Amino acid sequence: MLKELRNLLAFLTIIPVGMTEDYLIDSAKYMPLFPLIGAFIGFLAGVFAWLLHQALPPMIVGALTFGFIQLITGLHHVDGLLDFGDGLMAHGPPQKKIEAMHDRNVGAGGSTFGLITLLTSILCIAGLSVNMIIQSLVVSETSAKLSMVVGAWTGRSAHKGMNTYFISAMHDRHRNKRLLIALMISFSIAFCLLRIEGTLAVASSIITSLAMVGISNRHFKGLTGDVFGAMNELARMASLLTILAVAK
Repeated sequence: MLKELRNLLAFLTIIPVGMTEDYLIDSAKYMPLFPLIGAFIGFLAGVFAWLLHQALPPMIVGALTFGFIQLITGLHHVDGLLDFGDGLMAHGPPQKKIEAMHDRNVGAGGSTFGLITLLTSILCIAGLSVNMIIQSLVVSETSAKLSMVVGAWTGRSAHKGMNTYFISAMHDRHRNKRLLIALMISFSIAFCLLRIEGTLAVASSIITSLAMVGISNRHFKGLTGDVFGAMNELARMASLLTILAVAK
């Protein structure tokens, strides 16, 4: 089990814990534990933000903390967000839209999606009080990772690729058990840390995930790796917005 957790951590972060050759298979098989890795990332980011709060104004804390999250996750999900925006705005059939997502150049759709999501997330982190910033970031990162689990459980693969491993794993005969494990982990963490705010934050990430599955089915005829990355970023933003709105 230690090997599998190490592979999960190595897959979702740039923390040099080492990974084995079968890291992708392990990551897909243990996808229900994504929220646990998210909670760990959120805790690191929360401690980082709390320390910054002791010397810097909230806006700087928000920007640097968001940058810290992106750094520790290797910017993989932001890359997916930008590609998702380009694919969504591209004209033509699903295959043309997928080709737009694979284009190395970032277009207007990706730039706009990225700018709005990143700025909103930074402002949300800046708006969190120092007394709840660690808890909020733990919950938001947990929610972000849960969104990908829900997406894999709900959606279908648009084409063969890395996404196929995760979607296949979440559609085997234990699919409902896998989803239940991820939900129990996420809601337990959220309720223990933030009570109603945390519970609603997790719920908002689930809604975001389901909405993105619907949008992706319409535009791409299924999910891609880029969609999963975008799902993570948008679900984090949605959970942070929910925490701020409820706590206000």
